[in-house]
Amino acid sequence: DFDWSSIDTSQLPDSYKMNSPREKKLLRIADHYHQQYTHLCPERKPLFLHPVNECGVEKFVSTTVRPTLLPYTELYHWDGCASFVSDYLTMEPLKCPLTPPSSLYSPTTILKYQRGNCFDFSVLLCSMLIGAGYDAYCVNGYATQNMCSLDESLEECPLLRKPQEVPKEDVKKSNKYRVKSPPDMHSKFELQQEAKKKAETEATEKKERGERGMREVPETFFIDPFTGNSYSTMDEQFLGIESVWNHKNYWVNMQDCRNGCKDLVFDLSDTVHWEIMLSETDKPLQLLLGAQKKNELFDTNVDDMQEEEEEEEEISFAMPPSWVAPIQISPKEFETRCSQGRKVILYRKAKLEKWAPYFNGNGLVKRLTIYADSNWTEAVEVKEWFKNREDMLDMREVNKQTQLTTEYFSPGHLFGLKVHTYKSMNPQTERVMEFYTETRVDGLQKLAENANEIKEYFVGRDDFKYFQHTEFRTKRKKVTLVGVGTDVNSRPIVQIKECFHRNLQKPADEDIAERVFLIEEEMIQLTYHLKDKYITASKKDFFKPAESYRKQSEIMTPEMCITYQAGSSEQHTKLVHLYKLLRELTEEEKQLKQQVCRSQAEVLKILEIRENEEADIKLSASIYDTERNAKRRQEYEAMMNAKKDEFPGQKEQDLDYLAPFLIQIGSPEKMSRRQALRLRDNCLSDFKNRLVSKANIIQAHFEKEVEELQKKNQQFQENQNQLSEKEEADLLADYSETMFRIHILALRLDREKQTAPQKYLALEEKLRKDPRLAEHLGHA
Repeated sequence: DFDWSSIDTSQLPDSYKMNSPREKKLLRIADHYHQQYTHLCPERKPLFLHPVNECGVEKFVSTTVRPTLLPYTELYHWDGCASFVSDYLTMEPLKCPLTPPSSLYSPTTILKYQRGNCFDFSVLLCSMLIGAGYDAYCVNGYATQNMCSLDESLEECPLLRKPQEVPKEDVKKSNKYRVKSPPDMHSKFELQQEAKKKAETEATEKKERGERGMREVPETFFIDPFTGNSYSTMDEQFLGIESVWNHKNYWVNMQDCRNGCKDLVFDLSDTVHWEIMLSETDKPLQLLLGAQKKNELFDTNVDDMQEEEEEEEEISFAMPPSWVAPIQISPKEFETRCSQGRKVILYRKAKLEKWAPYFNGNGLVKRLTIYADSNWTEAVEVKEWFKNREDMLDMREVNKQTQLTTEYFSPGHLFGLKVHTYKSMNPQTERVMEFYTETRVDGLQKLAENANEIKEYFVGRDDFKYFQHTEFRTKRKKVTLVGVGTDVNSRPIVQIKECFHRNLQKPADEDIAERVFLIEEEMIQLTYHLKDKYITASKKDFFKPAESYRKQSEIMTPEMCITYQAGSSEQHTKLVHLYKLLRELTEEEKQLKQQVCRSQAEVLKILEIRENEEADIKLSASIYDTERNAKRRQEYEAMMNAKKDEFPGQKEQDLDYLAPFLIQIGSPEKMSRRQALRLRDNCLSDFKNRLVSKANIIQAHFEKEVEELQKKNQQFQENQNQLSEKEEADLLADYSETMFRIHILALRLDREKQTAPQKYLALEEKLRKDPRLAEHLGHA
């Protein structure tokens, strides 16, 4: 077991080792709140309010949540955050499964050592979800033993779960003798008013969530941080809730949990069912709309700000900011994820293995093995997922019982290969290949081959052909084929059959639907499309003359063609036209034979390439990945070296922040006191203007988004009853995205207001210590 008492806390920030005045006051409020709670509910267990952190200092649980939006696209969504936390951390069980722990470490420490209990998992996941814009809460409650101990051996693997089928509504046959149903006595007007009121309430709730900067979710649900799976609040695995909290407040559940969480009301504003600890006073939009003027960024004195905070606290106490340092995850840590790069999960009759990208030389990142027994001994099927392979292989399925292998490829393979199903890589054995038709000139979508035939399926061809079937005569002796040099004509062709879609530019009795070339019988059969209101199609059967006759004469005789014209007993086609058609078909037969040979050669080439790719697997790396892309790294280093050689003193010159202001006073070797003061004032004034300009730009973007939001809200209110469900959903989704942007801009504006005075003072101190100005500004 890992010894948490041996971790090094000497390098942690001061906020980890002590409490600020506001935090101390919060602890006193929490103690008073807990006293009232134990007095009113003496039979319930003590609340989980302020456990000690890794430095042995009591910290309120809400201040341990550190909202953070990490710079990875996958972590912008809740399922990506949940998957990362479940993969990155190793679970440690609680010492007492029915009692909360006595300590709660910071998310930064948990990430550093990659392990923790259920509370550590939840706080880290909640911090990431809130940072991504979700209205997320940590839950202190009870669940089944299997869920709390991360025992999924009785659960079905999520990758094997089939989506629920929507039941089809049975169409009831009308019966004219059925008893008439009683008339509906409900007022249609009242029903319309109730529906309208309900819609307005839902819109108001969505608007309130948007004003808090929260992203929209279909409904309230639980997330198991151990597995990253989501569950309905009605799930029977959840047995009860004691309390919930986020970075702003703390709520105690006052509802009966004897039936689990099925009957719980999750409206935290309902003071009957949830007891809140701090009165909510946050009004982000209203406060930000009345943002202070630009000079407040610099003229506000620190002491005055503290006095204002004390006055606000006397009226209503707000949750102090988190004491946790910013959560940071390096690209390498995000990529590695699993502890030591590998993770194994056992499910019911299945085993799931995960690896970090580039951990395996063949690009394997995930493997699911399905077993016939519960002891995971007899494998039935294996599914493997790959990443970053140059051969574009994405997934491979192997059925151990039938020995059937199916490979799936991403777009970009040399021959446009999409799916390859086979039992053996030997030529002329049973296999099916599917292709990305966009990358192929011939429109080939699918090719199915065995020893006796080849079936080809096409889409989007100009000649309307969609199917071709080639049959071969079985050879008496087995011919060994080696690579592309194999004689692909070793299989004699028996017949070639083609099928065509209807071409509306031609009459039906002139538009060929099926064409069969009987090679060995020297016969060609044509079948045309059906005409409207006809049940039989026109046909033509051509008999090619023998070779000896063909050399003596080129005359077309009536016996060489049998014609059936649907709807007519007479033969309208002249022999000269039939002769021309026979010559065209004979030429096309030669081309088809060549095309069949090319198809066989292409299959052999694909098999050869696939064998070479599997024998020498290569992984690709992004041009931005300088650690793995050696060529790109060498080019970058060469470019930087050349730049240094060309401009040896440019780096030092670029780093001189006083260069523009020194030029204004003539760049003297030695400055007077007057020049030094002037340079300092110019530098500080320019920096102040830049900060003000940046704040004004953010403020302008913020006001523009708010104006657009008001227009959308007005549009929604005016057209609410006329919108379809899809239009209403799109409008509300757009509304939610706008609110999220407003929330981000509000945070940036608030951060600029808080950090601008500090940046200004830091520059002033830097100028005072600058060797060129220290002589004149040291005592200024």
